[in-house]
Amino acid sequence: MSAETAPRGVARRRLLFGGAAAGLGAVAAAGGHLVGSLGTAPELERTGLDGAGSNGRETVPFYGRHQAGIATPPGAYAAFVALDLRTGIGRDRIRSWLQMLSDDAAALTQGEPALADSEPELARNPARLTVTLGFGPGLVAAAAPHLAPAWLGPLPAFGIDALEERWSGGDLLLQLCADDPLTLAHAQRMLLKDSRAFAVVRWIQSGFRHAYGSEPAGTTMRNLFGQVDGSANALPGTPEFERVVWGDSEIPAWLDGGTSMVIRRIAMNLDTWDELDRRGREEAVGRRLANGAPLTGENEHDEPDFDAVTGLGFTVIPEYAHMRRARPENPRQRIYRRGYNYDAVPEPGGPVSNAGQIFVAFQADVTAQFVPIQQRLDKLDLLNEWTTPVGSAVFAVPPGAREGGFVGEELFG
Repeated sequence: MSAETAPRGVARRRLLFGGAAAGLGAVAAAGGHLVGSLGTAPELERTGLDGAGSNGRETVPFYGRHQAGIATPPGAYAAFVALDLRTGIGRDRIRSWLQMLSDDAAALTQGEPALADSEPELARNPARLTVTLGFGPGLVAAAAPHLAPAWLGPLPAFGIDALEERWSGGDLLLQLCADDPLTLAHAQRMLLKDSRAFAVVRWIQSGFRHAYGSEPAGTTMRNLFGQVDGSANALPGTPEFERVVWGDSEIPAWLDGGTSMVIRRIAMNLDTWDELDRRGREEAVGRRLANGAPLTGENEHDEPDFDAVTGLGFTVIPEYAHMRRARPENPRQRIYRRGYNYDAVPEPGGPVSNAGQIFVAFQADVTAQFVPIQQRLDKLDLLNEWTTPVGSAVFAVPPGAREGGFVGEELFG
């Protein structure tokens, strides 16, 4: 095959075979991974099995200053449902819809049936169900245009994108997470029944992590490339997490107690990733596959040494490694990742795999925090050879609801 006819990226992938990545433009560069080491992973407490040998009765509070499903330890399964407002749905009807969604979500997350629930038995085991609402530009424009943040809208165009309408946009998002897929399916159906008169489904994406109890609580998830994914996240409950997600005086959130949410559906080419040897995979990321440790360290949360070089003078963590490219020059350019894997039915006649990640990022301000990171990755990140964003959406996440109130009440104040 000639250089002119070779598919995009093939030449570079071949250079990685046998671990030759160290020779690919290995020039020392300033920078590091996205969110520097923050110590050991948190000890996330769960109640474990009850006296009957069940763990399905665990609940997460629905009401509070912030919505659940952000700082909450992620459930094993997730559904992301984007809806578009029906024609003629104005401010008053949006308010009624949000009240209905909040009331039913509050019940379902506590193991109680939704109003007019025709299968109340399916609500008995909430399995840490959380329901998080996000508002797209259409809903905010219809309900409270004066509150719309400047960043609420499509992300800037990136060269790596191959976005499809069927995975992008939306006026309202429902993020549902739980440890039981039956619980999740029932909650999704109940909330969609609430929505029939107000909106139509735009897209639904389903994702998964390791099943509940298959790994110790607090273990960083793995993606379908086998990588430990999200090692450098800020830890919920720390001042850094508060700044990254809920904002401060320097980078405030759009509403006090609220945040923003970016969802990117990222297709991962597992078929060509399989052609890459283990050392090449590790150098593409900058971390060891075994435990997620930086190539210059031994443990997952060790601080990477981006100045370290090999005996031949190449940087140990290459310039094009994902963790180096994702590191912000401005330490405030940080995000909190809370993604899920997906594995869909392959397209007829296409690759063996149709898999990837539902990348979810929370941050106080999309423009100030998320966009600069993505621009660096767009410019140079070897993982771009095996990943393609095919869906993208941005939502404004309102604060949590008070008891007797509803999510989004601030839009109608």
